[in-house]
Amino acid sequence: MISTYFSYNYISRHLKQSLTRVEQQPDVSREAAYYKANIGKVKTVDDLMNDYRLYHFAMKAYGLEDMAYAKAFMRKVLESDLSDTKSFVNKLVDKRYREFAAAFSFNGSTTPVAQSEDQTDEMIGLYTATKKSQVDALADDTKYYSAQIGNITSADQLLNNDRLRNYVYSAFGIDQSKWPRDTISQVLRSDPSDPNSYVNTTFASQLTGLNSQLAQAKSDVSAANARIADYTAQLSQPGADVTQLKVQILVEKYHLESYTKSISSLNDQIGTIGEFVDLAGAFEFAPDGSLPAGVPAQTAANVALTKQRFDDSKAAIYSAASPLNEAFAIRQFRTAILTIDSIQTFVSTPAVYDFALGAVGLDSKEVSQDTVKSVLESDLNDPKSFVYTLKDDRYVQLARAFNFDAKGNLTTPLVAQDPSEVLQIAKDYVTAMIRQTSPQEQTAVRAQAAKDATSYREAIADIESVSDLLANRKMVDFILVAKGLEPGKVSTEYLKKIFNSDLSNPKSFANTESDPRFAEIAASFNFDSKGNVARLPTMGPQKRDQFRETQANYLRQSLEQQQGDMNPGVRLALYFQRKAGEITSAYDILADKALSEVFRTTFNLPDSMAAMPIDQQAKFVDRFMKIKDLSDPAKVEKLLGRFSAMYDVKNSQSTGQAQSPLLDLFQGSSSGISQSTFLAIAKLRAH
Repeated sequence: MISTYFSYNYISRHLKQSLTRVEQQPDVSREAAYYKANIGKVKTVDDLMNDYRLYHFAMKAYGLEDMAYAKAFMRKVLESDLSDTKSFVNKLVDKRYREFAAAFSFNGSTTPVAQSEDQTDEMIGLYTATKKSQVDALADDTKYYSAQIGNITSADQLLNNDRLRNYVYSAFGIDQSKWPRDTISQVLRSDPSDPNSYVNTTFASQLTGLNSQLAQAKSDVSAANARIADYTAQLSQPGADVTQLKVQILVEKYHLESYTKSISSLNDQIGTIGEFVDLAGAFEFAPDGSLPAGVPAQTAANVALTKQRFDDSKAAIYSAASPLNEAFAIRQFRTAILTIDSIQTFVSTPAVYDFALGAVGLDSKEVSQDTVKSVLESDLNDPKSFVYTLKDDRYVQLARAFNFDAKGNLTTPLVAQDPSEVLQIAKDYVTAMIRQTSPQEQTAVRAQAAKDATSYREAIADIESVSDLLANRKMVDFILVAKGLEPGKVSTEYLKKIFNSDLSNPKSFANTESDPRFAEIAASFNFDSKGNVARLPTMGPQKRDQFRETQANYLRQSLEQQQGDMNPGVRLALYFQRKAGEITSAYDILADKALSEVFRTTFNLPDSMAAMPIDQQAKFVDRFMKIKDLSDPAKVEKLLGRFSAMYDVKNSQSTGQAQSPLLDLFQGSSSGISQSTFLAIAKLRAH
C-alpha cells in the first residue's frame, strides 16, 4: 500500500508530468478536444447550457459539477456583473461561482462601443489640456512679440521672422495663402496719410467703387425678395398662371443667391482693404522698408493695439477654453458619445466630432470628413495603414481614442488588458499585500495597496506594447505580487522570453516552464506575436486567458478526483495546495471543510474543534499557522508534507479504501454545495 506521504510528494514534485498523463487519458483528451472545437460556437448562456458536454466540462473545471442541475441558478451567475458589488454572484459566499462567471464574457464586458469609459475620460482630459495649451501658446506668442518687436529695424526683417509675421498676419486678418509677401511688404512701407502711397493707390482707391457695388447688391437683394414675395402672393389668386409664377420664383431665387454671394465677396474685399490700411498705419517703416534713426517699428500705442487685435482674432480659442464653455462642451460630449454606433454617426454629430478633433488639436473646419473616416478605419498595428501615411501624431491619437473596424463599425476597445483582467489583478494584489501583514497593520496596508491598484489601472491605459510594459518595472512588480511571485527573483529578461512565447504552442518557453503562473500573466494581456497591443480573436464567450484557465482547471480537477478515488488524503493535499494562494485569513480555512480537515490533521487537533465558536477556532488557526506563509510554495509544501504524514497515522486503516468517509469533506464545503448556496437557490425558486 502506497502511503499518502509518498503519493502526494511524488505527484507534487512531478505535477506537470502528472497533469500531462491525465491530459493524455482518452476520456479527458476527448472532452478537452470537444470543448476546444465547440466553445467558439457559443454566443449565449443558453448555447452553453444546452450543450451537455460543454456545460459539464466548464462546471467540472471550476469544481461545480454537483451544481450542473441548477441551471436557473447558474444562469444568474453567468449573467452577473462582476464589477457590481451588489450583483447576484458577488453576494454568494462561495468564491467558485465568481471564478466561474469570470471565465466567460456573457455580462457585456466585451461589448463593442465607440469609446470605453476610460477612453472617454482620457479624451476629456486631453480636450481640457489641449485648450489650456492653446491659450498658453497664445500668451507665449504675445510675450515673444513684446520682447522682439523692439529689435526690428526693417519691414523685411519683420517678415523674415516666421513667428512675428504670423502674429501680425493674425492680428490684421491677413491670409498668407492669398496674398504674396511682396504685397504685404509694400503695405507695411505705406503711409495711410499719403494719398500717393501704395496702400492708397492700390487698395483704398477701390473703396468708393466697392461701396457703390455693395449698395447696389443690397438693393438687388431687397428687390429680389420683394419680387419673390409678390409672385408667391399671386399663386393663391384666382386664374393665376401657377406654372409661370413658379418659374419666375425660381429665377428670382437664383438671382437672390447670386446677389447674396456678391455681398459676401464685397464685404470681404472692403474688410481686407480696411485691414491693410490699419496695418500700414500700425508701423513706422519708410517707403524703402527701413526705419528712421531712433524710431521703433511701432509706437507703444500701436504695439498695444496689435496685441489687442491678435487677442480678438483668437476669440474662439479663448471662448472654448473658458470654464463655462468647456464644461458645456464636455457635458454634451458625454451625452452624445453614447449615441455613436458607426463612423458615419460620428462625423455627423458635431458635439462628438468637433470635440474629438479639438481634443487632439485639429480644426474640424480644416480637415475633411473623408480623411477622418479613413483615419478611424485604419489598423493601428499595420505601419502601412492610412493613418501613418499622414505622418501626424494627432491623427494617431484620434484613431486610438475610438473603436471602429475597417468597415466603420463599432468594435471592442484596443487595450493592453481588458477591464475585467485589470480589476482581478488589482484585487489579487490587495489580497496578496494584506496576507503578508499582521492584523494590526492591515488597515494601513489595505489603503496603500488600494492606491497602488489605482495607479496600475491608470498606467495600463498607456501601455501599447510588451516593451512598454517591461520598461515599467513598478507595473511588472505589481503583477508579480498579485500572482504570488517574488519580484526580486524574476528578471526582465526572463519575462521577455515569457511574453515572446507562442502561447498556442504547448512546447513554447512559457508553456514548458514549471510554474504556470508566468504563462497566465502573458495570456492576460492583449499582445500580438509582434508584442503590440491588438484585438485578439476570442473563442466564443471566452478570451485567450479564460479558455486556457478553463482547460487547465479541468485537468487539475480530473487529477484531484482520480487521486481521491485511490487515496482521499492525496486529494485533500492537492486541494489545499491549489487553494493556498487564495487564503487570506483563518476564516477562509474554517469556511471550507476540506481545508479545515487539512489544518486539524496537520496539527493533530481533534475533530470536535469544529463545534467551537468560530472566533475561537480562528485563534487556533493563527496560533498554529502563519497565513502569510501560504504565499510561499516551499512553506506550503513543508506543511503538506507534515499533513500527509499525519494523515497516514490518523487513517492507517483506510488509505487503501475505494471510498472513504473523508470524501464527504468535498460535499457541503467550498468544494461542494454550501448552505448559503442552497439558500440562494431556494430564493431563486421562490421568485
